[in-house]
Amino acid sequence: MPIYEYECGECQLRFERKQSFDEEPVAMCPQCQGKARRVLHSIPVIFKGSGFYVTDSRKHANPEEHKETEKSKGGVSEKEKGK
Repeated sequence: MPIYEYECGECQLRFERKQSFDEEPVAMCPQCQGKARRVLHSIPVIFKGSGFYVTDSRKHANPEEHKETEKSKGGVSEKEKGK
């Protein structure tokens, strides 16, 4: 079951409640009986592995195949750089 954080509008008390998804949100502060509201937090997104950034490139199994692909795109191969 998820744990939700609430904040009281009257006394600014922050408290947590373990609730199921289908339970109604807590409406009253346990300390002053004021109106409580659920505090929303942003969820961090973590990308694991390679290939998520523009600077990442795919690794080619065959280096010769990579050179031919670059050559067909208009790139300069290693052999041509030496000339």
